[in-house]
Amino acid sequence: MPESTRDNSERGGRGGYDREGGREGGRGGGGGYDRDDRGGRRPRRFHRGKVCQFCVDKAIYIDYKDLEKLRNYVTDSGKILPRRITGNCATHQRMTNTALKRARNVALLPYKVG
Repeated sequence: MPESTRDNSERGGRGGYDREGGREGGRGGGGGYDRDDRGGRRPRRFHRGKVCQFCVDKAIYIDYKDLEKLRNYVTDSGKILPRRITGNCATHQRMTNTALKRARNVALLPYKVG
């Protein structure tokens, strides 16, 4: 049998493609489709990414004394929220973390609640 017509499962390789066009192993998104209740495929909904609020405001510096703004980036228990939740860019996330740690150090924000 020529190499091009053989199935990936016959080769014994891992992580190949199956005949339906999706990846084997069940780890991926399936090529931009979700499975519905009856086993059919439906296109995924469009996901709008979050926008960094500091970039929108064109902030150069994040002040550690601005508690109203900083409280939006901390959980109720006092943990710093990650970038994927807040939508900050990498630069402003680093600045936010520094400002939060400074505010904690000066006792403007608690390290831990409860």
